[in-house]
Amino acid sequence: MPDVTATLDITREVCPMTYVRTKLKLESLPAGTLLEVLLKGDEPLKNVPRSARDEGHEVVSLEPRGDGTHRLVVRKQGR
Repeated sequence: MPDVTATLDITREVCPMTYVRTKLKLESLPAGTLLEVLLKGDEPLKNVPRSARDEGHEVVSLEPRGDGTHRLVVRKQGR
């Protein structure tokens, strides 16, 4: 997999701030770059990947990390 450009840790955030922070970070990155998002909890695990897809971004991977958190990698699309 190509190199991740940036990492965002939202493991201490609650919805809806989990995707708000993810969206703001994606907006700051150039198209085609990869953002690693560390998340925790059922709501963020369901909502952040879905919201990213709904906005046209590509969910490259979503993997458990063994400590109760997950690692989501999103490729920014568009502008």
